[in-house]
Amino acid sequence: MVPDLISLLYLGCVIAFVALLVGVAILYMASPPPDLYRYLNEKSYQDPNDDNNFFDFPSLYSPATIDLSVIVPAYNEEERLPKMLDECLDFLEERRKTTKGFSYEVIVVDDGSKDKTTQVALKYSQKYTTEHVRVLKLVKNRGKGGAIRLGMFSARGRALLFADADGATEFKDLTKLEECLKKININEDSRALVCGSRAHLQDESVAQRSFFRTILMYGFHFFVWFLCVKSIKDTQCGFKLLTRNAAAVLFTNMHVNRWAFDVELLYIAQYLNIPMGEVAVNWQEIDGSKIIPVFSWAQMGKDILFIRLRYTLGFWKVEDKKNQ
Repeated sequence: MVPDLISLLYLGCVIAFVALLVGVAILYMASPPPDLYRYLNEKSYQDPNDDNNFFDFPSLYSPATIDLSVIVPAYNEEERLPKMLDECLDFLEERRKTTKGFSYEVIVVDDGSKDKTTQVALKYSQKYTTEHVRVLKLVKNRGKGGAIRLGMFSARGRALLFADADGATEFKDLTKLEECLKKININEDSRALVCGSRAHLQDESVAQRSFFRTILMYGFHFFVWFLCVKSIKDTQCGFKLLTRNAAAVLFTNMHVNRWAFDVELLYIAQYLNIPMGEVAVNWQEIDGSKIIPVFSWAQMGKDILFIRLRYTLGFWKVEDKKNQ
């Protein structure tokens, strides 16, 4: 009888082991494919799912080959993206025609959209060519911070700007950020960061926001100031300009992928004593915001608290490598 019991136990262990292997295999096969860190050729935009139509992006750690990279994170933005890209590209094309030698690229990062964001962006690649408009398609949604980071890692510019896909900030205000960057950037190899702002210089900025969101914003700003960033009044404006070296060290160290990523970005810059500026920009609230007022602000508040705790306790560390 004892041998029978041992046989049953042995059989049970074998069955359990096989079941475990089958479960792991199912999970592996069900897992999403890796993100495609490549861009589509403008002639192949009709089929954005064909791997043969993708081409490798360059690296942020390679020397710059153009003047300006604009990174646009986009999640389900097929409706709002065209207005932003029209304004952005009209401005950049006019500068290219009037400024000798000026070169640029716009990188639209489709953050796992379920609509036709990729197809909309690729129409601009077809019109302007992939020398000027490239589309980075992520299979899985990473969050605004994660999308911007991957776009930054794929950029060629000496200066790098990230701008929201809703077009809430007037793109021509880029000139204000560039003027500020020149003042605080000592030389071409130094680090500097300039933030567009809706909070200070009230007489120069136009910010229209609902009363409820205004109250939440002021509470959020105090929380940010108290825990993380004291030198920038408006950390959340999605219009920031960086030098290439600043982008390399900042985005290499970042961990937060969602809405609070701006706070971590500025916290790291503050820690590394990277010169920062803040410039008032023209901004208006655009319908279709992905922020859910109470839930999103609560999530950001939690992330900000964790940012401070994890860096203070040493779970997250800032590495400053001069040659990334």
